[in-house]
Amino acid sequence: MSATRRQILSRTGATAAGIAFTGALSELFAGSAGAATGGHTGRAGYGPLIPDPAGLLDLPAGFRYQVLSRQGDPLRSGEGLVPSNPDGMSAFAGRRGRVHLVRNHENRVTGKIGVPTVPGLTYDPAGKGGCTALELDGRNNVLGERVAIAGTAVNCAGGPTPWRTWLTCEETEDKAGTNGYTKDHGFIFEVDGADPHRTGAVPLTAMGRFQHEAIAVDPTSGVVYETEDAFERPFGLFYRFLPHRPLGGTGSLRAGGALEAMRVPGVADLSVIQEAGTRFEGIEWVPVPDPQAVETPIRLQDFGPRGITHAQKLEGCYWGGRAVYFVSSFARVKDGSGATHFGQVWKYEPHRRRLTLVVVFGPDTDIQLPGESPDNICLAPSGGLMVCEDGEGAQHVFGVSERGEVYALARGAQNIGTPEAPEWGEFAGVTFSPDRGTMYVNCYTPGTTFAVTGPWC
Repeated sequence: MSATRRQILSRTGATAAGIAFTGALSELFAGSAGAATGGHTGRAGYGPLIPDPAGLLDLPAGFRYQVLSRQGDPLRSGEGLVPSNPDGMSAFAGRRGRVHLVRNHENRVTGKIGVPTVPGLTYDPAGKGGCTALELDGRNNVLGERVAIAGTAVNCAGGPTPWRTWLTCEETEDKAGTNGYTKDHGFIFEVDGADPHRTGAVPLTAMGRFQHEAIAVDPTSGVVYETEDAFERPFGLFYRFLPHRPLGGTGSLRAGGALEAMRVPGVADLSVIQEAGTRFEGIEWVPVPDPQAVETPIRLQDFGPRGITHAQKLEGCYWGGRAVYFVSSFARVKDGSGATHFGQVWKYEPHRRRLTLVVVFGPDTDIQLPGESPDNICLAPSGGLMVCEDGEGAQHVFGVSERGEVYALARGAQNIGTPEAPEWGEFAGVTFSPDRGTMYVNCYTPGTTFAVTGPWC
């Protein structure tokens, strides 16, 4: 075991909110593009948040936002209304400097505004989830907004592919006949934001049927890593999918492949690892007995006498350098986890078969983020991470610099309730434009998509 301990508490004058964590931050950001080019400043924030007169989004001085889309407004395609519950999201370069923004909608059957059904793009007419796609010009003006896939369920997160499509993930295991669905759910679907009919609504069944959260693709090998956000014990697993046609481009994942789950020798529950910098060598990958979970959910299947490694709230996932990073949003003993934490970020290096705990959030501090954090994460242009908060009380997008300072970059204004009993919607889907000049982020409730520009470097 090797460990580097740091405890950092960051406040903004406007929020008095803070995060504390321990971690080896140099490991976390060593593989990012900015570090490779010497472009990271690793800056520790942009100053206090300034209350927004419009009451939507508080930002530091020098930053501004545009509202790109709000739930209930008409889609520019005329296909219906902008759906509710925007979640995971990614931005892709288009022609003539345009950007294609693909956005999940985490609608269950009770969703307020479902994704409109469109011929050729609908998997199960009973499903209210799916994706919408926005086309933006170089100044973030919305040129188009349309359905990209419909009839799916609980589209939480996902991830981009090297060939500029989006893999949207269903965070459910409901089968046909459950909750009115006409087809089985719990799959990954490929979405082309520039031309949705090119990908249609085809489940990538070989990638497993479980409560998917996010994915990351190794751009060298084509291996796809997947997180599972299971709601109750036994908790989710961390998977890898070995495609038959790695890096084959749009549609290649339909050719199938092999699904495996990660086993950390001697560790049944990742939550019990509390020391940042802890490393495990010789990580094992075990074939999943029944990827379709026909009779038994995958996390309950028999992986042999040595078992398999679980973790509560496996969420965000991204590729950086030569490693995949994934998040355990929180763990609680009262829920059945082996230990409590307020968030972990793990790093897996395939070429070394090494797993490292690089960041641990709380609870070793007197001032803590309320609720659950972190959730969605992405690399920031100036170095470090952007982290979406998912909990109670005022909701933030936090930055974590390469030096370990934590700072508030954005705060959502009150949108429901009263000043005496305010309620805020969580942030989700944080991502950056291909030129790194704009941060896009969703407010989950009421569904709003923002473009944030400013002095990122």
